[in-house]
Amino acid sequence: MKPRAAAATPARKSLGKSRTSPAPAPEAQGGKRDHRLKNLTLRQLRLFEAVATQLSYSRAAEQMSVTQPAVSMQVQQLEAELGLQLLVKAGKKVSLSQAGEEMLRQARRILNQVTMAEEAIGAFHDTEGGHGGLLHLGVVSSAHYFAPALLMAFAEHWPGVKFKLTVDRRETILAMLQDHQLDVAIAGYPPSEADVEAETFAQNPHCVVAAANHPLAKKRRIHWDALRDEPFIFREPGSATRQFFDHLLQAQSLPVRVTMELSGNETIKQAVMAGMGISFLSAHTFQVEIEAGKLAVLHMDDMPKMLDWCLLHRRDSALSGVNGAFREFVLEHGSRLVQCKM
Repeated sequence: MKPRAAAATPARKSLGKSRTSPAPAPEAQGGKRDHRLKNLTLRQLRLFEAVATQLSYSRAAEQMSVTQPAVSMQVQQLEAELGLQLLVKAGKKVSLSQAGEEMLRQARRILNQVTMAEEAIGAFHDTEGGHGGLLHLGVVSSAHYFAPALLMAFAEHWPGVKFKLTVDRRETILAMLQDHQLDVAIAGYPPSEADVEAETFAQNPHCVVAAANHPLAKKRRIHWDALRDEPFIFREPGSATRQFFDHLLQAQSLPVRVTMELSGNETIKQAVMAGMGISFLSAHTFQVEIEAGKLAVLHMDDMPKMLDWCLLHRRDSALSGVNGAFREFVLEHGSRLVQCKM
């Protein structure tokens, strides 16, 4: 008779530390994912931006002078870092997910800021003596008439400075400023929803102008009713000048005959000088034409009307170096430097 097998002895619980599997990730425990991008690299952003722009891995690889597998690997690492799918590939077609569209906006913003930093630091390397630095300034179209003189005066105050000047519509300038594509800007007072700081430094007179041979040009005082039947050439809807003049006409309860809408001051001046109508412009825009006797300011009641020139910068940015110096210079000397005749 075979002996009965001994019953298995229950395993003893270890009282010391035992090797266990790694703790589950916070999100597996019901916690929140850590959204900090600890391993994000500029190379990943640049390659992702190239693919997202080209919507092609092969074209992105050619553009960035790397192999296609290298592009794919970097994009995959970026997606793993984010925990999100950025690019959707169906056959040979590549498209952006909703998260990818947002990441593309943020990547462009980051890469643009890096470029600005490289240019700003490079300006110091290129400068021998002086203060140096690079100033990214944006101005609305009416301000570009005095911006070069203002920058020249500042350059004498801050030797070695380099400038990058952008001239565009107010909406574009504000968007570029808030998107960190500009350091500071010069424009009229911004709308309340714009997240920028505005500091007034000079007045911006606005007048009604006509061709020099216009019948009203010789009158010393003109009532608003005299403009009722005049053909008007307006700035495009949305411009600060157009909004201001619309408000003035409403205050005067004066309907006018708008025969043309144009988007640029230069085109408007040419149309006015050709006798196609009269217009309402910033006095900074027509100094040369007044001195040449090609345009005349109509002497309206309660004119000129004043708006303000403002120096704009982001609320979250502490201006220092060349940017801070430019701000102080404009606030102290800007009013004198941008004066114009009427």
